[in-house]
Amino acid sequence: MNSLSSITNALTVDVEDYYHVAAFSKVIKHAQWDEMESRVIQNTNMILNILNPAKIKATFFVLGWVAERNRNLVRDIDQAGHEIACHGYSHKLIYTQTRDEFSEETKKSKNILEEIIGKKVKGYRAASYSITKKSLWALDVLAECGFEYDSSIFPVRHDNYGIANSPRLPYRIQTSAGYILNEFPLSTLKIFNYNLPIAGGGYFRLFPYLFTKLAFRRINRTAPFIFYLHPWEIDILQPRIPASLLSRFRHYNNIDVCEERLLKLLNDFSFARVDETLSTLNLGDPIPAQSF
Repeated sequence: MNSLSSITNALTVDVEDYYHVAAFSKVIKHAQWDEMESRVIQNTNMILNILNPAKIKATFFVLGWVAERNRNLVRDIDQAGHEIACHGYSHKLIYTQTRDEFSEETKKSKNILEEIIGKKVKGYRAASYSITKKSLWALDVLAECGFEYDSSIFPVRHDNYGIANSPRLPYRIQTSAGYILNEFPLSTLKIFNYNLPIAGGGYFRLFPYLFTKLAFRRINRTAPFIFYLHPWEIDILQPRIPASLLSRFRHYNNIDVCEERLLKLLNDFSFARVDETLSTLNLGDPIPAQSF
């Protein structure tokens, strides 16, 4: 690895299948999931086959629905030294759920993961980053469930997620009930008064790699960044879903170059698990969630 920075960043993988994404929820219902061709094992193994020989450790936010049906995959990830974290159970957006529904689903997913690996699961990431101003109550639920950190708040303006005025760099957050969680927000590039989303996923595929590299180098002047990817993003043979034009663009754009770019990123920067990266930081005094 020829790292461009001495800072160690957080590498994350959201383990879900191509048909789980919110962009396809209008054309593929939850009841149809078991009928779909599953590609999550082979795609996640492709990522493991990149990371493991290079001795790069990552955090895998695993969807509970996937874990329940692919327990050996979760064990393989854990036994390779990666961190297992929670991505909810059904990939349902938090702000479409009641508090009780979210609590029940979150506990179910966390219990599934902990039963499989025999360890405490410390981290959480919401489906489609759906902790927004109207669902900040979810942070209380996460604390009550025993999570130590969250990585769900995207400090951007977006049609489906984001809290634009929330902090850009890792911090401690105080929930409305007084709980304290570590928050690792998705990375953005500050351009005047605008936060440009660059953390990974569709943004990684959309922007030229040189731009992404320069943006991450700028962040690394002062702090680590967090990068995310889904296993389906390196799967050029996945089925094409007849969704809206916007949904298809977001999902399929530049999938054919994503694996090549990922290899460049792993060579250009240093990475570790989220829990390990957070342990190196002094996050300061908690910031009340109500201040956003």
